[in-house]
Amino acid sequence: MEYTAIIILVALMQFTFFTIRTGLARITYGVKAPSTAGHETWERLYRIQQNTMEQLIVFIPGMVIFAMYVSETWALLPGIVFIVGRGLYSFKYLKDPASRVSGMALTFLSTIGLGVAGLIGLGLSLAA
Repeated sequence: MEYTAIIILVALMQFTFFTIRTGLARITYGVKAPSTAGHETWERLYRIQQNTMEQLIVFIPGMVIFAMYVSETWALLPGIVFIVGRGLYSFKYLKDPASRVSGMALTFLSTIGLGVAGLIGLGLSLAA
């Protein structure tokens, strides 16, 4: 499970980076807590952070179940796709929210792949 742990930790560090960036932007753009509205750039950073947190809720258990019941080695592929997708989503959303689709699609395909394959692998394990 070492590969899976590495991928999950990298995804969590990416989220931590997004969180720190959002917090620092509060200061830069004068968005006082607990407000979630203010400068447009801050709002974009906040949405990137929040959306990433929402995606991690599906991604992390998906990675663990896939690694346990399908293949830890093959879990690297959707794991890397997820991290790249989140990076692309962040980059594009910050420039223009309408352009975020490619990053979101990579994230979505990764989590759907993990979930479906994990469910199949678990089902086959139960049937054996």
